Amino acid sequence: MKTTDPLLHVRDLRVDVGERTVLKSVTLDVPAGALFVLMGANGSGKSTLGLTLAGHPRYRVMGGEVRFDGKDLLAMNAQERARAGFFLSFQSPPDIPGVKNNLFIRSAVNAVRESRGETALDAFDFLGGARDAAKRLGLPEAMLNRPVNDGFSGGERKRNELMQMALLAPKLAVLDEIDSGMDIDGVRAVVALVQELRAKGTAFVVVSHYLQMIESLAPDAVLRLHEGCIAETGGLSLAHDIARTGFARAGEPAVA
Repeated sequence: MKTTDPLLHVRDLRVDVGERTVLKSVTLDVPAGALFVLMGANGSGKSTLGLTLAGHPRYRVMGGEVRFDGKDLLAMNAQERARAGFFLSFQSPPDIPGVKNNLFIRSAVNAVRESRGETALDAFDFLGGARDAAKRLGLPEAMLNRPVNDGFSGGERKRNELMQMALLAPKLAVLDEIDSGMDIDGVRAVVALVQELRAKGTAFVVVSHYLQMIESLAPDAVLRLHEGCIAETGGLSLAHDIARTGFARAGEPAVA
């Protein structure tokens, strides 16, 4: 019987930040189109995992293996990972003064299209799709002509991240506390967009502790990260348990 390799394959990933080992041993497989929710106390390594997978130079991989769509992810630089279909939504999206939002996103979209052998979008065609995406996400169209995230509120920055994801249509998206700073309409926009992209094959790893959103996302699995290891894997019941009792759990962390 033929088996299908997971889209994201992580084995015994160990990561240092500065002088500290943050991820001690992370192992997980994310199939194409799957949705995993990642939960964990502050400092457990959730953001470190996303930034490491994205290729941030501050996060040093000390051991382990990561394969993405059958390729060695760790051998790619950050740009190559993005072109291959990896997307990370930052927990605190930075601003980029002097760089217009529409130009920034169109450049990213066209870089991905080029890597797929597709023709680049001109400004007119791109703007039509960007306006549509902005409207669906409740982002004022005027934000397209402003510098990236410059003067944006926390919720607007998160919606801008979602607009980038909608236009890039990645193979895998890691959303790091995308609900933080969002009002209820923003959370609904997150759920709607995730469902839309997931139906087209995008896989997700969503970092969140917002139980109502987690329930609406209907994840395939819920993972609890503890002291740099995946200590528990379960379904929605695990999210409910954590919401009820917190992250203090009995027993030693074990690699999933």
